[in-house]
Amino acid sequence: GAFQKKGHSARVLSPEEAEKLAKDQVLVSEFKQQKLEKEAQKNWDLFYKRNSTNFFKDRHWTTREFQELKACREFADQKLTILEAGCGVGNCLFPLLEEDLNIFAYACDFSPRAVEYVKKNALYSTERCKVFQCDLTKDDLLDNIPADSVDVVTLIFVLSAIHPDKMHLVLRNIYKVLKPGKCVLFRDYGLYDHAMLRFKSGSKLGENFYVRQDGTRSYFFTEEFLSQLFKAEGYEQVVNEYVQRETVNRKEDLCVPRVFLQSKFQKP
Repeated sequence: GAFQKKGHSARVLSPEEAEKLAKDQVLVSEFKQQKLEKEAQKNWDLFYKRNSTNFFKDRHWTTREFQELKACREFADQKLTILEAGCGVGNCLFPLLEEDLNIFAYACDFSPRAVEYVKKNALYSTERCKVFQCDLTKDDLLDNIPADSVDVVTLIFVLSAIHPDKMHLVLRNIYKVLKPGKCVLFRDYGLYDHAMLRFKSGSKLGENFYVRQDGTRSYFFTEEFLSQLFKAEGYEQVVNEYVQRETVNRKEDLCVPRVFLQSKFQKP
């Protein structure tokens, strides 16, 4: 079972959790940090090589959580153009295309291997989607997508994998292809999520920024940081809040606190 609440207050740590985080102040060396940045694409490619298309579950919750995918239409069967920035192997893309026949989707990912998996999927059709490899921090989206042409951009568990110093470049890139008055739908890891507290000592890259054993990285967002990031690139905030879930593992009698940030930012 799971219990969920939304709001603007961050999760409160237990004394043990607070002590663990306070103790863990040693950062990964500058040399290793530069190596991780240089090898980021390779590490994600290896991740998909190891896990194929089996790691993430298909995300059938997107239309439930993001009513905007329906609400942004002016009439019921209006054709929507969406961009899924950081599509992985299509766990979000394909359920959406199946559920909504009036969507054309652009989708891109950092990992060439992930893009290949998307193209090999039985549901992939060039009439309904265009998938391409892209480093959102430096490859211009305008090379593949016309300016001001996209109704909705989804940015779901993507920005957290990017170095905080480069996140603004992703938002600037997306801004160019989004239609005025339309939105970016964001969901990603929030501060003090269970995953953040599970990192072993020696995994810290910076404030709220960690490296996993496989070399992939993860940032944990505060509401304030995300808000400033988007506003600095010209977006207006519509919704920005923590989603806190208590997931109960009955078999092991464990209560796992998950924290996400779910937000919506509009291009004026």
